Amino acid sequence: MKTRRHHITSGLGSVRAWIRGTEPGLVMLAAIAGVLAGALASAMSGVAQGMHILLFGPEGTHGLSAIREIDPLRALTLPALGGLLLAAVNLGLARWHPRVPVDPIEANALHGGRMALQDGAVVAGQNLISNGFGASVGLEAGYTQVAGAFASRMGILFGLRRGDLRVLVGCGAAGAIAAAFDAPLTGAFYAFELVIGTYTIASLAPVVVSAVAATLVARMFHGQTYVVQPGGVASPGWDGYANALLVGLLCALAAIALMRSVGAIEAGLKRGVRYAWLRPAAGGLAVGVLALLAPGVLSAGHGALHMAFNTEGPVRAALLLLLLKALASAISLGAGFRGGLFFASLLLGALLGKVAAAALSLLGFGLVDPLFLAVVGMSAFGTAIIGAPLAMTFMALETTGNFQVAGAVLTAVAVTGITVRRLFGYSFATWRFHLRGESIRSAHDVGWLKELTVGRMMRRDLRTVPAGTQLATFRRNFPLGSAERVIAVDEAGRYAGIVLVAEAHAAPAETETAGALLHHREAALLPSMNAKEAMAAFDAAEAEAMAVIDSAEGRRVLGLLTASHVLRRYGEELDKRRQEEVGLA
Repeated sequence: MKTRRHHITSGLGSVRAWIRGTEPGLVMLAAIAGVLAGALASAMSGVAQGMHILLFGPEGTHGLSAIREIDPLRALTLPALGGLLLAAVNLGLARWHPRVPVDPIEANALHGGRMALQDGAVVAGQNLISNGFGASVGLEAGYTQVAGAFASRMGILFGLRRGDLRVLVGCGAAGAIAAAFDAPLTGAFYAFELVIGTYTIASLAPVVVSAVAATLVARMFHGQTYVVQPGGVASPGWDGYANALLVGLLCALAAIALMRSVGAIEAGLKRGVRYAWLRPAAGGLAVGVLALLAPGVLSAGHGALHMAFNTEGPVRAALLLLLLKALASAISLGAGFRGGLFFASLLLGALLGKVAAAALSLLGFGLVDPLFLAVVGMSAFGTAIIGAPLAMTFMALETTGNFQVAGAVLTAVAVTGITVRRLFGYSFATWRFHLRGESIRSAHDVGWLKELTVGRMMRRDLRTVPAGTQLATFRRNFPLGSAERVIAVDEAGRYAGIVLVAEAHAAPAETETAGALLHHREAALLPSMNAKEAMAAFDAAEAEAMAVIDSAEGRRVLGLLTASHVLRRYGEELDKRRQEEVGLA
C-alpha cells in the first residue's frame, strides 16, 4: 500500500515538474483554462438569459434590449428590486467576506497573478444579479473574474513561477472574452494588452490555445454567431478612412464624458441618498424610468446591438437610444451595480457611428455607409473604454471578415487611444484603480516593486550606541575599519541619528560625545516603504545610508539600509521580470 502511494505521489510530482519546466506543460494548462473559461462563460450567459425570461417574460429570450414594448410595472420595479437584493448581498459580504475582490488586471499588476476562487464567486454572483434584473451592465467582468480565478488557482496548485502564473491568468481572461464574443483573436489580444500587459513569443501559444479552446466550447453550447454577416460591409475608400478618423475622435470625447459621468453620478448619489444600501435601488429605479422611454437600455445590450447592425431605423431612435443607454450605464455603475462597460461601449459606439453617418450625409458629404461607421464606432468606443486597440481591431475583423475594414478601424482606434490618453489619461479598466489610489495604467507587473520593501532589504545585524557616549569610548568600541557608520539612540532608546566612524576618529579634540557628530537626525525609513519610495527618501535626505525605524512616533531602530543595496536589488528584480517577459526565466 505504501509502495503504491509512493508511486502515485512520485508520478504526480513528475507531472508537476514537467508542467512547471516546459512550454508544452504551460500550453496544456492553458487549454484546460480555455475549456473551463468557455464552459463558465456559457453557464453564466445561460443563467442570465434564464433570469431575463423568468423576470421579464418570454420577450427576453433574445435579450432584454431587444424588447420593443415592456410592461411598465416590471420596468420600474425589477431593476429596483435587483438593487435591493444586491445591497443585501453586499451587506452579508461586508460581514462574512470583507475584502475587495482582485480582478485579473490588478492580480497581474500587483499580486503576481494570484487570485482567489471566492472572489470569482462573489463577482459572478453580483454580476448576475445586476444583469439579470436589468441593470445596464455587461457580464464580461464576471466572465473574466471567474475564468481568471480558476486559471490562477490551477497555476498555484502546479507551483508555476510568477511569470508563468501571470500568463495563465491571461489565458483565463482570453478564453472568457473569446467565448463571450465568439472571437478568439479578440480574446487573445485582450489578454496581451490588458491582462498580461505585453506580447511575447513565449506567451503566444498558451494564450491562443486558450482562446480557441474557449471559443469551440462556447460554440458547442450556442453555435457560431455573427454580429454582422461576413461580406455585409463594403470596403472603404479614402473618404471612408477620413470618416473613420472623425468617428474615432467623436468616440474618444463621448467615452471620456461617459467615464466622468460615472464618477459624478456616484458622488451625487452619495450626497443625495444617505443610506448606502438604498443607492442600488435608487439607481435601478432610474434605469427603469429610462427603460420606459427605450427598452434597449436594459441589461448589456446584445439584442440592441444586433438590431443596430442588421436593421435600418430612424436616426432619431438611434440618437435617443445612444443618449439613454449612456445615461443608464453611468447610473448603473455609479449606483453600485456590478458589471462592466465592455459590451455597452460596443453598442454605444455602433449607435454613434450610425448617427455620425446620417449627420455626414445631411451635411453634404455624399452617401456614407452607416454599417461601416457603426463597425468603426464599435471598435473605437471599445478602445476608449477598455483600452485595447488591437483587440478592438481584431473584433472588427472577426465581425466583418473584411481586412480593408479592419485597416480603417485600426486608423480610428489609434486616434481614439491617443485622444483618451492625452485628455483623460486612463481607460475605464484602469481608471477605477486610480480612484482607489492605485497608480496602475496597465497590467505590467509592478507588484514585485511593492514586495521589494525596506523591511526585506534592510540589515538587522547592527549595533547602536547612546548619543551621549563619550567620543573616546566610541573610538575604542568602533575602531577604523570595524564599521562605516553606527546608529545612535537617545535616552529612551529612540532613533537619534547616524555617526560616521571615520568622522568620529577625525573629530577635533574639543568634541566630547558622539551626539555632536550626528547626521540625518530626522530622516529615516519605514519597513513598509518599497524600493521606489526608499530611493525618493535617499534623494530627499541626500544620504547614502538611512536607519529603518518602526514608526514615526515610536522611532525604535529596526535596521539599516544603503542606497547602493536598494539599487542593486532593484536591478536584479527588474532583470528577472525582463527575462520572464521574453521567456528566458
